[in-house]
Amino acid sequence: MELWFTEKHTPYVRFSIKVDKQLYSGKSEFQRIDVFESKEFGRILTLDGYLMLTEKDEFIYHEMITHVPMSVMPQAQKILIIGGGDGGTAREILRYKTVKRIDLVDIDATVADVCRKYIPQTGASLDDPRVHCHFEDGLKYIRHYENDYDIIIVDSTDPFGPGEGLFTKEFYGNCYKALKDDGIMVNQHESPFYTEDAYAMQRAHKRIFASFPISRIYQAHIPTYPSGHWLFGFASKKYHPIEDADWDKWEKLGIKTRYYNPKLHAGAFALPNYVEEIVREVE
Repeated sequence: MELWFTEKHTPYVRFSIKVDKQLYSGKSEFQRIDVFESKEFGRILTLDGYLMLTEKDEFIYHEMITHVPMSVMPQAQKILIIGGGDGGTAREILRYKTVKRIDLVDIDATVADVCRKYIPQTGASLDDPRVHCHFEDGLKYIRHYENDYDIIIVDSTDPFGPGEGLFTKEFYGNCYKALKDDGIMVNQHESPFYTEDAYAMQRAHKRIFASFPISRIYQAHIPTYPSGHWLFGFASKKYHPIEDADWDKWEKLGIKTRYYNPKLHAGAFALPNYVEEIVREVE
């Protein structure tokens, strides 16, 4: 008998991966967590039936959500990750020796435990001494900080269920307050391709655009995410994501990446016309 993992992208589109076996299945206080083994994509993490990462292509997402802000502020020392319980974003940030502390706030400790055991490719980073894990609601956590972080990375799930509060005007306003005077916020910004995803992207961008003086969108191509076309948001109090990027300094760090590079960084902010039109509607 063949075993397939299938994710519903729209009422009319489904995405399937053949899996060899199920390594873990459990339910936390917040969501169902599954880990599958597959030949094509390696191990796969899903939450409530939605694919979060695969071993084969997670590097694209995690490099683009971290190295874009870090190349603009390679001197950053204190980073906040909201979400990111799989550990992939923390792993990439740990490659910067100047970073002294990473606070990782995820509502579900079980996700972190499962990734430590079954997906150490990302989960092992959670045990680094520079990473301080807080298993609580990110919306509540951020309210208590002001002028504290150099960079905030919102590595959240989709805007429903446990991640819903991380797409609100209140949340983005609190992120602005928690950042230092030259701080940067980056967030996963959904896909622009399918109607429902595009609406979620528009709604988030409208709120971020209203909260930060500089707000831009950039893109990456992630094979296992809906439509394969994924967006990220870059918001800053001071720095422009291209004009202020210090690529010479970044390249001297000698960080080896598989997807990200300075030319790609600049090009990622050049959006297709249909995405530009969606964005302009809410700016």
